[in-house]
Amino acid sequence: MKGIRQLAEHLDISIGTVSRALNGKPDVKEETRRRVLAAAEELGYVANQSGRSLRQGETKVIGLMIESSQEAVENADNFFLGVTSGLQHVFARHQLDLLMLPCPADEDPCEYLKRMVARRVVDAMIISNTQRVDRRVDLLSRAKIPFAAVGRSLSAGNFPWVDLDFEGVAERAVERLVARGHRRIGITAPSSEVNLGYVFVESYRRALERHGIPFDPSLVIRVKSSEQGGYQAAHELLQLEDRPTAVILIYELMAIGLYRRLMEAGIRIGRDLAVIGFRDAPRARFLQPSLSCFRMSLYDLGIALGQTLLANMPAYRAFYPDGGRNIVWPLELVPGESDAFEVEAQA
Repeated sequence: MKGIRQLAEHLDISIGTVSRALNGKPDVKEETRRRVLAAAEELGYVANQSGRSLRQGETKVIGLMIESSQEAVENADNFFLGVTSGLQHVFARHQLDLLMLPCPADEDPCEYLKRMVARRVVDAMIISNTQRVDRRVDLLSRAKIPFAAVGRSLSAGNFPWVDLDFEGVAERAVERLVARGHRRIGITAPSSEVNLGYVFVESYRRALERHGIPFDPSLVIRVKSSEQGGYQAAHELLQLEDRPTAVILIYELMAIGLYRRLMEAGIRIGRDLAVIGFRDAPRARFLQPSLSCFRMSLYDLGIALGQTLLANMPAYRAFYPDGGRNIVWPLELVPGESDAFEVEAQA
């Protein structure tokens, strides 16, 4: 593999001429350009992208910051694999690369991001797992680094985000259960400060009120977002004196742990307790009885997220004139057998 200096020496022409020929400058003769390109291919020349990036003030790299904790990895269940596929489809059109930035579980996400910003390793950022008040939003805004978020936040400033339709999930799940006679409906919520938990619980509370059902805080079970969290949620539901007849889960893989604990206790899902899961995760598709849950295209979500980011970057804005700043991503209810029974029919 040769550098530009070796390529120039091999051709016995100046480095400047070789550089202009490789970059398609019009002041280079066509014959010279052909010689340079042919020699570059023959000698395996590869451009020094780092040096070029420094000169141009850009890296052509987009960073995707994710959590690398065991809990986040367990709950991911190919979530970001599907999303990144859509992101790369968008970025490839503009010769942009996607760089995964996993934040260690024992490090403050904002401090981790400060280090990435100081090193200028990316031109723009996508942050995930947004908190109720997320200092990363303020950091990126002050640094004037283009970014988009997977999830909303109460942090100041109008920033672009794409979030799942937690309001719609809560409304449709409650409506479906109420139509089958359920009045004691529990939900799971994350034990952390992630904003989606607040959005989901508030949407659930409003959905209950629309059906004339009082909100009972004891029916909101806060646990970790994992299979183990689902197991713990089921255990806590079993300890309630006045148990719910139905439960709505906020994370994909909670259903696996919840099924296991309820079966240990002899509770028949779909007959003794109605369960509605969140996303149609691959690992939960083999549960019996089949899980009623919600479906979405992670690939299309990634495309929307990528376009939203680029629409807010000056160099690419013209390609996405209709790029919205805020998108609530819809989910489709997929009926199963886990919530099949009607309370009144059992009475």
